[in-house]
Amino acid sequence: MAVLEQMTSQQAIELENKYGAHNYHPLPVVLTRGEGVYVWDVNGKKYYDFLSAYSAVNQGHCHPKIVNAFINQSQTLSLTSRAFYNDMLGKYEKFACEFFGFDKVLPMNTGAEAVETALKLCRKWAYEVKGIEENKAEIIVCENNFHGRTTTIISFSNDPVARKNFGPFTSGFIKIEYNNLVALESALKNNANVAGFLVEPIQGEAGVYVPSDDYLAKAKALCKQYNVLFIADEVQTGIARTGRLLATCGNCTCENKNCSGTPEVKPDILILGKAMSGGVYPVSAVLANDAIMNVIKPGNHGSTFGGNPVAAAVAIAALEVVRDEKLAENAFYLGNLFRSELQKYIDTSSIANLVRGKGLLNAIVINDHEDSDTAWNICLALRDNGLLAKPTHGNIIRFAPPLVMTEEQLLDCVSIIIKTLKQFEK
Repeated sequence: MAVLEQMTSQQAIELENKYGAHNYHPLPVVLTRGEGVYVWDVNGKKYYDFLSAYSAVNQGHCHPKIVNAFINQSQTLSLTSRAFYNDMLGKYEKFACEFFGFDKVLPMNTGAEAVETALKLCRKWAYEVKGIEENKAEIIVCENNFHGRTTTIISFSNDPVARKNFGPFTSGFIKIEYNNLVALESALKNNANVAGFLVEPIQGEAGVYVPSDDYLAKAKALCKQYNVLFIADEVQTGIARTGRLLATCGNCTCENKNCSGTPEVKPDILILGKAMSGGVYPVSAVLANDAIMNVIKPGNHGSTFGGNPVAAAVAIAALEVVRDEKLAENAFYLGNLFRSELQKYIDTSSIANLVRGKGLLNAIVINDHEDSDTAWNICLALRDNGLLAKPTHGNIIRFAPPLVMTEEQLLDCVSIIIKTLKQFEK
């Protein structure tokens, strides 16, 4: 450990390059500590975290309540597998179902696992309840989606980097344009074997692409009309990130924006991950009501670690933080402030075209083509100025800080972003 503590940034990077698979292209900063909205590198430099581990750290780095839940449960009972009952899983399942308003939850570990689970659940429902002929079920997905990188998931991706040389791919998917209700209705009308529609309420990896205000509600209505399951992938958008507990809540009736009222859209299957644990432990979940979830029987699906006692304790604590600290409300207020302040600058900027998003899931579009390195260079400059963010799709920079951020901190970050953009004005 002493050796690691003395390690330089370059040494840490070289170790990863030599011994790790080259499946990521990280920003060149080596982090060693995090607390709240801040992280520190190995040289002691302090940064605002404006990525939140792709929205996994909504509750802030190393939240004491979540960390304590992890420690206490780890010292008591960490893993039994699902071969036996444990005294934490049922508590967590009841808490999660009541928290999100569903009959049942199927616990998994990662976002991609949860998506795979939802796909299996949807297909089984299609054969056993809807009556589609076995092996004929199809699921509608959207172009430019990001649901993970398993073989099945990349089968319906149109990202060439994720797909090239990984075939043959899994069939059974119909791809349509995102935010296009005509395309959705056409696919539903012309394909009798459609079982479900899998959609991100906001396409995060695509550049924080927010659909039309009525898109999700009308898509859900079409799914209901054609007896098709509406499947919401809220791995990134859920858990208060967009200014509501769930992005699908939309213009809900909740005063506290935490699902105490009626959501605008209620998914048939809800997929969650990332911030389910506040970044402390891998936790994901698929939620549905009995009419759907009851098709799953012993031996159909599972995970050695899914729903383990540590995961259960951590998830309960993480969700309590979201509720008790009113993180959805904070994200709603600060998100509006963030976009408003940045828009004032963008109105006269030549380097940034627009800012878009919901809550504290936002992005700016850089005035350059996707193959340029401008956005990457801006992120390097942001790093130098004390703020960490990453580009997506070449010319888009995503901004997603922990939801525990204060107004004062946010305005400080806005000034850093504007100061940095000014360095690149043409």
